[in-house]
Amino acid sequence: MARHRNVRGYNYDEDFEDDDLYGQSVEDDYCISPSTAAQFIYSRRDKPSVVEPVEEYDYEDLKESSNSLLNHQLSGIDQGKSIDSQSSRSESEIVPKVAKMTVSGKKQTMGFEVPGVTAEENGHIFHTPQKGHSSEDTGLVSSDVLETASKSALPSHTIQASEEQSSTPTPVKKSSKLRQQIDIKAELEKRQGGKQLLNLVVIGHVDAGKSTLMGHLLYLLGNVNKRTMHKYEQESKKAGKSSFAYAWVLDETGEERERGVTMDVGMTKFETKTKVIILMDAPGHKDFIPNMITGAAQADVAVLVVDASRGEFEAGFETGGQTREHGLLVRSLGVTQLAVAVNKMDQVNWQQERFQEITGKLGHFLKQAGFKESDVAFIPTSGLSGENLITRSQSSELTKWYKGLCLLEQIDSFKPPRRSVDKPFRLCVSDVFKDQGSGFCVTGKIEAGYIQTGDRLLAMPPNETCTAKGITLHDEPVDWAAAGDHVSLTLVGMDVIKINVGCIFCGPKEPIKVCTRFRARILIFNIEIPITKGFPVLLHYQTISEPAVVKRLISVLNKSTGEVTKKKPKLLTKGQNALVELQTQRPVALELYKDFKELGRFMLRYSGSTIAAGVVTEIKG
Repeated sequence: MARHRNVRGYNYDEDFEDDDLYGQSVEDDYCISPSTAAQFIYSRRDKPSVVEPVEEYDYEDLKESSNSLLNHQLSGIDQGKSIDSQSSRSESEIVPKVAKMTVSGKKQTMGFEVPGVTAEENGHIFHTPQKGHSSEDTGLVSSDVLETASKSALPSHTIQASEEQSSTPTPVKKSSKLRQQIDIKAELEKRQGGKQLLNLVVIGHVDAGKSTLMGHLLYLLGNVNKRTMHKYEQESKKAGKSSFAYAWVLDETGEERERGVTMDVGMTKFETKTKVIILMDAPGHKDFIPNMITGAAQADVAVLVVDASRGEFEAGFETGGQTREHGLLVRSLGVTQLAVAVNKMDQVNWQQERFQEITGKLGHFLKQAGFKESDVAFIPTSGLSGENLITRSQSSELTKWYKGLCLLEQIDSFKPPRRSVDKPFRLCVSDVFKDQGSGFCVTGKIEAGYIQTGDRLLAMPPNETCTAKGITLHDEPVDWAAAGDHVSLTLVGMDVIKINVGCIFCGPKEPIKVCTRFRARILIFNIEIPITKGFPVLLHYQTISEPAVVKRLISVLNKSTGEVTKKKPKLLTKGQNALVELQTQRPVALELYKDFKELGRFMLRYSGSTIAAGVVTEIKG
């Protein structure tokens, strides 16, 4: 019998401590009925070894006899006090039996719920909990029973007075008041100790060292502990990629590490002196540009990483390289501030001539792309050795000619954009997944407005409503979130099948427009094939890519003034600014550029290259 459980000496009470939900459905609102608990759950520890059932079950009779004796001896108020003390004493005998039935801390229901009525079962008094009470009151009912016992002894006017004093609003009412009164701008200023939020995307040609640069930055800031970093170093050596150790901080999937290429946007958070930075590490390979567009569409500022070594910068910058395309993409998606990290400067011995050559070529191109010179900063760095990342370099080769900021100081000096907090709520879904428990989760960036737990939401294009049960920001549950935040929402009241990446959540009173045909003003990049009527394109908008067709060429516009220079053109060639009508295969949720700048921008791609950027001017239906 040694391997069998010792049933006789087993302490069953340990099984019912804390909020252990093992073996129960999470979605049940009850665990065990009070009557069943009283009958079957036996506590050896709390009961004496010999219990006389007569005393236990004749509790009511005893109380009545003692009451009748007291009635002769005491006056009104004294009588109330004595009954109060008696009932508390008698309750202390009952409570242990009742308390044991609270297996989980959840509210227990028993038959029909009649608020404030006590049910007598097996001679014990149980109180059916009222809706306003917290879960603690449902487990330990002594306070409820005391209240009813003392009220029965006191005169009616005394009860009314005490009820008026103790009447407090229930938590449900309090939260609804909070929802109306929340001053979101004041709350935003208080959050994070007054630090401002900034979404930063890291872009650049493949193998420019983006992941290594940012991974080393995070390690130097203390966001990655030494033990984890040592593990990455050992594993990367085994894989024959010892120089990839810092890149593994952001490239977490096995395939990314095996190939040595970032494939999806890696997201993490770090803090500077005045800002909270959400870092998005975008892929540089041209096969994964759709993922890069998703990351860039959610960014406020960007770091463009270029490789300083001979031949590598030229390969990334000339035709077919990603440096140009990434620069154009982020500018078209609304990024106006840019830091250019000239990486791998240690490979050219920190030469000033090489740095100036790169800044000359890139500076000219970025000015053409639409960046102001004052909003672009060039910083010499080394991602592998960590030079000039979080502190100004001490290397004499660099300090003799470079006196500017280090990369972290430059990121800290970026000006955060104005958030559209006062506009209607808009959230673009970037991921959907099923979570533990009821409901499912969606992640995405809030583009406008704010949300609180318990808000009703409308998902477009599916046109389905649901409720936000919970909000998670930076892996921490919060009561509210506002424009600019990357959040995870737990939603209930909707089928997960109906939600796809690219859906937009909005308030039911002010829904986003859904259409398949819309007019847009587009700027055409370097294209080999001219755009004609019926030209097939891939529309990249926020987190979606949707096949579309150029339905009509309406007019060619002047680049600077926006005046019509030619109506109904036969074709559009590179560098032109035009008004066109696009038609998508499936409905998409769009906003006009003049109403929501963040939700009015899109990109057009064709056969693996970006051919145009545009803004929505009119929604046709």
